[in-house]
Amino acid sequence: MGTIRISDAASLLGVSDDTVRRWIEQGRLSVSLDPAGRQAVDGAELAVLLTEARADLDRLDGGAGRRSARNHFTGIVTGVISDLVMSQVELQCGPFRVVSLISTEAVRELGLVPGSIATAVVKATNVTVEARP
Repeated sequence: MGTIRISDAASLLGVSDDTVRRWIEQGRLSVSLDPAGRQAVDGAELAVLLTEARADLDRLDGGAGRRSARNHFTGIVTGVISDLVMSQVELQCGPFRVVSLISTEAVRELGLVPGSIATAVVKATNVTVEARP
């Protein structure tokens, strides 16, 4: 696996560049120079750190490990737009924005309001993966 620039690693983790640099200073990540002479972290080490971060978030999700869907995103509800029957719920899950359309009755039953923690569970039959060059 290759190296990833500090700024790109920070974006992937949803943290600041300074946080990644602190983790390097603390020994959580090692640093090297990429071909252009910029500081970079090892992609495999970053994958381990992302996995650990996911485990920390999973404790916020009471259903983690008890469902067949493996794609779940825990985050903060940032918006709810409701009419009589349907609602649009927006979550910010790390660097990702997830929008779901669910019944207004479900929104009320779940107590979804801006600022609450919720988990979006995605069960898809088709997932496309793109690699960066």
